[in-house]
Amino acid sequence: MESLFRSVTGANPNPSDYEEIEFWSNPERDGWLTKQGEYIKTWRRRWFILKQGKLLWFKDPSSVTSAAVPRGVVSVAECLTVKGAEDVINKPFAFELSTRRDTMFFIADTEKEKEEWINSIGRSIVQHSRSVTDSEVVDYDSRP
Repeated sequence: MESLFRSVTGANPNPSDYEEIEFWSNPERDGWLTKQGEYIKTWRRRWFILKQGKLLWFKDPSSVTSAAVPRGVVSVAECLTVKGAEDVINKPFAFELSTRRDTMFFIADTEKEKEEWINSIGRSIVQHSRSVTDSEVVDYDSRP
């Protein structure tokens, strides 16, 4: 799996990160967000799609087809938190998505959209993360 850092740059995402996801059909959430680049800290407006534990982005909605290649992909299973970030980057309607290694910043168009994205991504993190592996589960009933 490519790193979030590589995903943040939008540099040719690995097809294995999205090839089994029909992102062009019935997304869990989609819409415009402005995201900050990793190397060049400019803000660019992109069309985002959340589906099956992946946050994908494209130049615009018209570029989302079955043959499309996303400009970037983030697996929400690697994400630890999603939360408001207006005070961090001094921009209204801002939020951040963090992993152990990286933090990405986004700006929604309204407070309502920001909250909806935070809620949708947060639900997806819970659904797709594995905080405890099977080998770490202790069955206390079977202990002597």
